Amino acid sequence: MVELMVGVVIVGILASLAMPSFKQMLRNFEVRNAAESITNGLQRARAEAVARNANMQFVLGTYPTCTQTGTSWIVDYEVKPVLTDPPIDSRCSSEGSRNVTVNALALDLATPATTITFNNFGQPKVGVPTSAQLGQIDLTAVGATQNMRVTIQAGGAARTCDPSLAPGSSPRACE
Repeated sequence: MVELMVGVVIVGILASLAMPSFKQMLRNFEVRNAAESITNGLQRARAEAVARNANMQFVLGTYPTCTQTGTSWIVDYEVKPVLTDPPIDSRCSSEGSRNVTVNALALDLATPATTITFNNFGQPKVGVPTSAQLGQIDLTAVGATQNMRVTIQAGGAARTCDPSLAPGSSPRACE
């Protein structure tokens, strides 16, 4: 019985030592999950714009049925055919990334922004000022050691990168 209790105590000590790094790993997963989700949403909006030959919007943090606004997003028509129609696609931050904080900037990288509109060629809509079109999204979480960045390039392509890596040092580094 004593040997069993000693074994339980040792397992408990090891578990308590591993818990902080386990929480850190979970926060890093949440940041990566949010970055991949946003990238997928941007790619979906761009593909829908080309497929439907219509302007499509990607809107960050405004889907009304989500309980949190952290990394929520929707893909929808710029001007809906019927205003009561549901969005084409959406995701709530409660789906795996509720602890992630989002800092979204416009294409000019100076002004906050939440929306980008893709034209029927899959490019950011012409005629909208760069201070109004979403261009870069930084994702962080308390307790995480990895931050991620989603950038929208001039042609409309979305790219996920790690801002902590020096440019040119890795394919995951931000340019």
